[in-house]
Amino acid sequence: MTSVNKIISVFLLLTIISCSTIRKTASITKPLYQTSDLIITQVSKNAFEHTSFLQTKDYGLVPGNGLVVRNNNEAIIFDTPADDKSADELIKWVENTLQCKIVAVIATHFHADCLGGLKAFHDKGIPSYAYFKTIELAKESNFVVPENSFKDSLVLKMGNQEVTAKFFGEGHTKDNVVGYFPSENVMFGGCLIKEMNATKGYLQDANVNDWSATVEKIKKEYPDVKVIVPGHGKFGNKKLLDYTIKLFQTQ
Repeated sequence: MTSVNKIISVFLLLTIISCSTIRKTASITKPLYQTSDLIITQVSKNAFEHTSFLQTKDYGLVPGNGLVVRNNNEAIIFDTPADDKSADELIKWVENTLQCKIVAVIATHFHADCLGGLKAFHDKGIPSYAYFKTIELAKESNFVVPENSFKDSLVLKMGNQEVTAKFFGEGHTKDNVVGYFPSENVMFGGCLIKEMNATKGYLQDANVNDWSATVEKIKKEYPDVKVIVPGHGKFGNKKLLDYTIKLFQTQ
């Protein structure tokens, strides 16, 4: 084989590997389900990001994420879609496509992108949970209120696995909690965790002074986290924690 042929062969091999990698990445991030109101993307074997759209006065139509986790034909959902219509669509998808019974929905803070579709869950008899401060703030805002409160942390059974929600401190809001699916090391960071290269975003209810310290605690608590779904934007890995810490560090 001539040196020219060798170069061509190496180039073709690298091209094949590159294309294969691109296809694999695309297959991971390609939505499983998509309509004008709801997008569902698989982020691990038994975890699915749900994305819906909230109409806001200052930022226009804003996409927001939640998380569905499943085990043994049962599912738990972190954060509702933005409204009851989208929430009903998600419930039907979980029940019909995943063939899972939804045993709980957990709101990670009191804003509408977390509990705007809560009525749809209550109408189906699905129990709802939230940090006690979330319930207080939801009442003050005249939102639909989660039914069950917890202090500090919550552990729920789903099939033969556990799912947790825990308050680590203030940041995006006074009540923001983080969800975790230990069996697959998947975290739902909610609006407390930023996607890579995000700006600080909506800060009206924020505690920017404590934000970095709160995320430092989360990083220490979950050293084995593999997938992190933020409240807005693309999911990623533990680099999202480092980025968020740096973004809100005081100079």
